[in-house]
Amino acid sequence: MKFKVLLLSLLLSPNSFAAEKTIIRIGVQSGGTMEWELPALQDALKAQSTDFQLDVQHIANPEAGKIALQSGAVDIIISDWIWVSGLREKGADFTFYPYSDISGALVVPSDSGIHSLQDLKGKRIGIAGGELDKNWLLLQTLAKQQQDIDLDASVEKVFGAPPLINEQLKQGRIDAALNYWHFAARLEAEGYRTLIDGRSILQGLGISESVANLGYVFKQNWADQHKQAVMEFLAAGKQARQTLCSSESAWQKIIPLTKVDDQTTQKHLRQNYCAGNIEHWGEAEQKAAGKVYVLLHKQSKQALTGKSEQLQPGTFWQGVREADTTKLDVNTK
Repeated sequence: MKFKVLLLSLLLSPNSFAAEKTIIRIGVQSGGTMEWELPALQDALKAQSTDFQLDVQHIANPEAGKIALQSGAVDIIISDWIWVSGLREKGADFTFYPYSDISGALVVPSDSGIHSLQDLKGKRIGIAGGELDKNWLLLQTLAKQQQDIDLDASVEKVFGAPPLINEQLKQGRIDAALNYWHFAARLEAEGYRTLIDGRSILQGLGISESVANLGYVFKQNWADQHKQAVMEFLAAGKQARQTLCSSESAWQKIIPLTKVDDQTTQKHLRQNYCAGNIEHWGEAEQKAAGKVYVLLHKQSKQALTGKSEQLQPGTFWQGVREADTTKLDVNTK
């Protein structure tokens, strides 16, 4: 009898309930926006009952995150859907759910004579993402379609790491910088002028829908098996972003993570970060992403996308039909 009572008490212990939760191992890059969200996310989880437990594993850079995901060391990373489509073409089971539609920008000095794509001819352009940077490829496509300019042949390209590209622009060694959004925001805060950003490039190409640039990437089979936990995680992440955008006290807590001291730059970072929130991810947005894929496939001559002419089926996770995760309530079972 005592044995039965002891066994029952063990089965009903708090630890046994905790063990039933899905452990979500997420790879978080140091300095990335996902790291910014962790304090707000963890505060939210403390106050709510969820089907998952978060295990944060820090990664050095995006490539390290991809290796960790593919090796099974983590369950989720932040990456892009072009990479996911390429993996699926090779038979992999990974899928994508949108995180942010914020993109980079082409920035010039405030007194620059560059006011259009036509003015870029003969200029030195710093490009942070390399030859296959998506914004660079789409900018070339836009220049060709609108003004019949072969931008790749018309400018002098300078490739480098994002901080180096910014520094080159400040020192006058390049005439324009095509950089990631948070580095472009730093330049804007110092008075530099944005000539065109990723959203405007897409609009110029006739794509008006919001297209996610980054998202959560995970194995489809894993997500389908732990659907409730994954949906709750997505809702909690959305809530954390909303908190950072609506609560000054929450934002103040994560300022040290941005590694920015001056308030003007902090303001630009916050504005641009919040502008990237995904409000809707339905059929129209996914079809728009398919159009972007075709443009990138053509412009990169398959180098970015691989041989497939179309976005691979299953690239976008259909566990949630709409990306408006306000429909998902982490307090409701």
